[in-house]
Amino acid sequence: MESTQHVNVPLAERLRPRTLTEFTGQEHLVGKGKILRQLIQSRKLPSLLLWGPPGSGKTSLATILANSLDANFIFFSAVLSGVKDIRRIVDEAKQILADQQQRTILFVDEIHRFNKGQQDAFLPHVESGLLTLIGATTENPSFQIIAPLLSRCQTLVLNPLSSEDIKFIVNRALADKENGLGQYHLSLDAASLEAIQHFADGDSRRALNCLETAATLTLETHKSGNRKELIITPKIIHEAGQYRSLRYDTGGEEHYNQISALHKSLRDSDPDGATYWLIRMIEAGEDPLYIARRLIRFASEDIGNADPHALQVALNCREAYHILGSPEGELALVQAAVYLATAPKSNSLYMGQKKAQKDIKKTGTLPVPMHLRNAPTKLMKEIGYGKGYNYAHDQKDALVDQEHLPAELAGTVYYEPTTRGYEAIIRDRLLKWRKILKQRALKHGNKKK
Repeated sequence: MESTQHVNVPLAERLRPRTLTEFTGQEHLVGKGKILRQLIQSRKLPSLLLWGPPGSGKTSLATILANSLDANFIFFSAVLSGVKDIRRIVDEAKQILADQQQRTILFVDEIHRFNKGQQDAFLPHVESGLLTLIGATTENPSFQIIAPLLSRCQTLVLNPLSSEDIKFIVNRALADKENGLGQYHLSLDAASLEAIQHFADGDSRRALNCLETAATLTLETHKSGNRKELIITPKIIHEAGQYRSLRYDTGGEEHYNQISALHKSLRDSDPDGATYWLIRMIEAGEDPLYIARRLIRFASEDIGNADPHALQVALNCREAYHILGSPEGELALVQAAVYLATAPKSNSLYMGQKKAQKDIKKTGTLPVPMHLRNAPTKLMKEIGYGKGYNYAHDQKDALVDQEHLPAELAGTVYYEPTTRGYEAIIRDRLLKWRKILKQRALKHGNKKK
């Protein structure tokens, strides 16, 4: 299918844009009056971090920037290179600057794969201006790039390409006779184009790879035919695309975004949102036991005693998945998520924990009140350990009026139950007990008078 000059060169690489005119998408960066277009026009380029999903144009933009500035452009892969290579590049940049007065733009693909030491190696040379760094990453720079390097670079966010962007790129590939598929007279109907757009999921490279494979399959199918135009059918697109992997990273941006979406759906009592994000994460490759652990945490943090059964349901779902595995055990996770989403909500336990932690940090190791201390020895009893302690079961209603906090925190309330779910019963119970104790205290006080 390919001409001799295109053997082994993927369609996506052949069609890589060389100028902003050929570039598609990211109008918020390359449109009229936008930052990248202005930087090219000013011929002044700061160090940049291009953060965006695969196939959004990061490498193409870096190449366009370098070419427009007539700089010494060095492509550097964080996967294949190390600190030794960085030193060699630094020496080369110094030589070119001295001999040709030409600046060096260093493009680091997948810069998030560099460890701290490797990233540190860039710092002095980026800071001095010897190297203008353009780093490309699919991971959130806040998590993956060291703070000193992050502060020396301007971060630009690229978005997944729109369906219209994908349509434009695919049609250009079909029409381009020099680098594309124009010489084969292929066409797509609306359903086939929609299938590619769906498969691409905002990734231009994925779209072109799918198109190239589909074109090969179509040409092979009609090898002996004499038709002037061949139509790539939806069936062939699906055959070429096979399984479409979802955009996800188990330790990065999408991981945190989606677990946040799941947690918030649960908190907002939306079983549909909870079901969607749970299944979305599993389909993308997330560890189901991680999700189970988050459900267990949610049961205490956002439901607590509003529904004491919620924690047991969450624990049971983890045990069920542990026994069954995938895919059978995944339904137990969905069952638990729906239960948690539809349960009454309360963060009283969580807020009480935070309040207690704050007081402990503020007041330090306050001594345990003497009447609450354990007194297993004669000496301890003699010096007052346990003295004055009232045994609840010896009192009416098993209620005692005694302080259980250090003197400095006496009277502090940490747990304030809501009026939702079972906590409404707990709230009424506590109010009743406090009323009884208050009346008892007043009665004893009157007798003393």
